[in-house]
Amino acid sequence: MKFYFAPLDGVTGFIYRNAFADFFGGPDKYFAPFISPCHNPKLKGREIKDLLPENNSKKVNLVPQIMANNSEYFIKGARQIADMGYEEVNLNAGCPSGTVVPKGRGAGFLKDTYLMEKFFDEVFCKLDMKISVKTRIGVTDASEFEEIMEVYNKFPFEEVIVHPRTRVQLYKGEPDMEAFDYAYHVSKNPLCFNGNIFTVEDYEKIASRYNLDSVMLGRGLLRNPNLVNEIKLKEEEQRENSPIDNITHHSENNKDRSAAKEKIRAFHDRLYADFTEEMSSDKHLLNKMIEMWNYLSFMSIDQHKCAKMIRKAQNIFKYEKAVNEIFDNLM
Repeated sequence: MKFYFAPLDGVTGFIYRNAFADFFGGPDKYFAPFISPCHNPKLKGREIKDLLPENNSKKVNLVPQIMANNSEYFIKGARQIADMGYEEVNLNAGCPSGTVVPKGRGAGFLKDTYLMEKFFDEVFCKLDMKISVKTRIGVTDASEFEEIMEVYNKFPFEEVIVHPRTRVQLYKGEPDMEAFDYAYHVSKNPLCFNGNIFTVEDYEKIASRYNLDSVMLGRGLLRNPNLVNEIKLKEEEQRENSPIDNITHHSENNKDRSAAKEKIRAFHDRLYADFTEEMSSDKHLLNKMIEMWNYLSFMSIDQHKCAKMIRKAQNIFKYEKAVNEIFDNLM
């Protein structure tokens, strides 16, 4: 099984990816947060900073992602990406944000399958590179998914990555496994599952139900950066028929927990140092680190207290003091 790290806009940029790869590794591919080509001749400056090869560790097998519903813009952006040395580009047809869906982009791209087919006709005719798509199962209802899959099946995608929720569900409720069952049985392209893999057990339910080549993890890896390694370790132990202990961070023995805490602390400190160099002000730095703790707090023995302490830190001095207390007493 291959493991992919899902993109999250504003979080999994090159600073995060590079630190993650150095301290944890595990994913076979990292998908970059989307870029949005427009009428301009080329993407430039801040638009492509995240994708520049010099900004990305060689440990990171990166797949750029484009959000577009205009084939001309997509092709133009993809060619520039190819010129940077990338062999694959991913189309974002899953973002549920209210700022993009009304414009027919992200999950809003799925509302007109006629235009979808026309878009892919032009894209596959004019691009000579691997094209994958990250998709939801519809805009308002899962009944839309049958027509959506009919379109995907007409084209030779590198992969179809399915997040089995509609746009209106956002990230609430459970993934629609009946919809993914349908995709699994009818897809003519390699299929990847994405959604709600937060623990080793969550992964095992998917792996035992489907014979897939890949799964994509997002929030699960942000909450527990070692999750892919825990999955791989358990699979290795099962192959060797050795006794399996519960290896989630909540039940590690004292020695393992201490080592895990030290790694998370070092990971945090690396992010903090790198973002300090990148951010233009203490306020921007503080906001960025608070965003990181929206996920890192799940590693704490008291998630709510940890998150509250971070939220109450109104300046860098108070933030650093809160972090020290968290790692001393709540990790």
